[in-house]
Amino acid sequence: MGAQLRRIRQRIRSVRSTAKITRAQELIAASRVGKARDRAMAAEPYSREISRAVSTLVSHHMRMDHALLNLRPDTSRVAVLLMTSDRGFCGGYNNNVIRRSEALSELLRDQGKEPVVHVVGRKGVEWHRFRERELAGQWTGMSGHPDYATAAEIGQTLIDAFDLPTREGGVGEVHVVYTHFLSMLSQRTTAHRILPMEVEEVEEEESAEEARAGGGLPKAPYEFDPSPEAVLDELLRTYVRSRIWFMMLASAASEWAARRTAMSSATENAHDLIDRLTREANDARQAEITTEIAEIVGGAEALRPG
Repeated sequence: MGAQLRRIRQRIRSVRSTAKITRAQELIAASRVGKARDRAMAAEPYSREISRAVSTLVSHHMRMDHALLNLRPDTSRVAVLLMTSDRGFCGGYNNNVIRRSEALSELLRDQGKEPVVHVVGRKGVEWHRFRERELAGQWTGMSGHPDYATAAEIGQTLIDAFDLPTREGGVGEVHVVYTHFLSMLSQRTTAHRILPMEVEEVEEEESAEEARAGGGLPKAPYEFDPSPEAVLDELLRTYVRSRIWFMMLASAASEWAARRTAMSSATENAHDLIDRLTREANDARQAEITTEIAEIVGGAEALRPG
């Protein structure tokens, strides 16, 4: 009985120590998720305005013949970029991204396309390395605090691969699997195709009607320097980099939110387990005391004369 009580008390100490760790992780995630969310929200309008600028260029009688806009005739090779985390303790965050990526890769194979995988985050790299799967590119060490330089590098790598013909090792499409931040308690794993881009042309009559509805005048003609083609090329490449940047920020915010939720649940479960173990320890202690009292009474009865 005494050995059982010592074992229960040792487990209580172990669980209490784990609860301190999960509580600390929860507080750290709670303090960082707000900043990560604000960075993601601040980056979203930038991508939206670049997309609007591209639509403006196209609406001014430009031919949509840029390589980043047109559907590629050969899509036998397709790039898939996964955005996972560098650290654990974030519940099903990484599993959801990997599961969505595997479903996307299976769909692409059914369409006769070969997925070429790029990974952001150590967890995704380790998952593929454990299964001895080849990676075309990997970036680690900044999932929780992404920087624009890394986003630009990833974007340029994907653009360079898209510019190459598939027979020379290039790709015909680029898909990104990331986690979109909705709220502190809700994040959605999303697969999005960023290349080739789909830009809808804005008709001049619609622009004029919108201007009259807003009480203003129709937009004046634009002049492009050095040329409309050069401006479109730079805008499209900047758009790709900015989309990668926004997705990395959204994934970082989702990672911290998922870690906060997971650590909060782990802390609550630890406290519940401590309460249950404490009751078991009390029951074991009561049984031990009852046994000792019975032994004392039995010894006293045995020593009583007559």
